Amino acid sequence: MLLKNLKWISTGFVLTGIFLTNLNIYPINIFFHGLGVLGWTYWGYTIKDNAILINFGLQIPLFLIGYINLMK
Repeated sequence: MLLKNLKWISTGFVLTGIFLTNLNIYPINIFFHGLGVLGWTYWGYTIKDNAILINFGLQIPLFLIGYINLMK
């Protein structure tokens, strides 16, 4: 049950992050989108879906770069 809800909650975070990016609301956009990416990556790992892992897993380093630049 939690796993099924995780993908929908993560989708909500990703879409909220994209929406905030379109409104140029920074840096909160990367936090929302980043949470969604983590959720989707975990979901892909759990169900062993390589396409999901590649898509969202490779976004994690990009968000880390954003977080590092935010802290400078």
